[in-house]
Amino acid sequence: MKLLHIDSSILGDHSASRLLSRSVVEAFTAVETGSQVTYRDLAGDALGHFSPSTLAAAGTPSEARDAAQQAEVDNNEAVLQEFLAADVVVIGAPVYNFTIPSQLKAWIDRISVAGRTFKYNETGPVGLCGGKKVIIVSTAGGLHQGQPSAAGHEDLLKVLFGFIGVTDLEFVFAHGLAYGDEPRANAMTAAQKHISEQLFSVA
Repeated sequence: MKLLHIDSSILGDHSASRLLSRSVVEAFTAVETGSQVTYRDLAGDALGHFSPSTLAAAGTPSEARDAAQQAEVDNNEAVLQEFLAADVVVIGAPVYNFTIPSQLKAWIDRISVAGRTFKYNETGPVGLCGGKKVIIVSTAGGLHQGQPSAAGHEDLLKVLFGFIGVTDLEFVFAHGLAYGDEPRANAMTAAQKHISEQLFSVA
C-alpha cells in the first residue's frame, strides 16, 4: 500500500493538524505494515500559486521550454504522480479564515488536471480517481463542522474530491481549539480516539 501524507499548516510544531495527521499515518501503518509513505510539507516546501507563467510552461512544447519552464512542468508532474500513485491520502487541513490554507489550494491545483484526474464526456464530468481513500484532518479555532461556515472548507473538499472520483472520503475533526484549555483538550482527545478506535477498525 502507498500512502501520501500532506501537511499544510504554517504553525510547525505548534500545529494541531500536523499532530493529528501524523497520528492518522501511524495508525494506518500499524495496520498496513510495510506500507510506503511519501510526505509533502506544503508550508515548508511551498508550491507556487498558479500564474500566467504556470500556464505558459504547460502550453509550451517540451523542446521549446526554457529551464525555468521545464522545472515548473517537472515539479507539477511530480506532485501529480505522488497523488496518482497513492492508495491512501492523509491531508492535514486547518481552517484558515473559513477556508483551506492557500498552500493546500496550490497543491489541489496541481492534482486537478483534465484528462488525468477527471474528464468530461457528453453527460458531464467524470472523476478518474476512484479507489483511493482520502482522510482529511480538519482543525479549527472555532466550531464549523456541519455549519454554514464550513462551505469554504469541509464542503469545498467534499465537492473537490467527489469531482475527481473519490468516494471514500473521511474527516477527522478537532474544532473549537481556541475556546480554552479544556475545550481544546477535549477536542484533541476525541479526535485521537476517533483515529485509534474507528478510522481503520474495518481494516
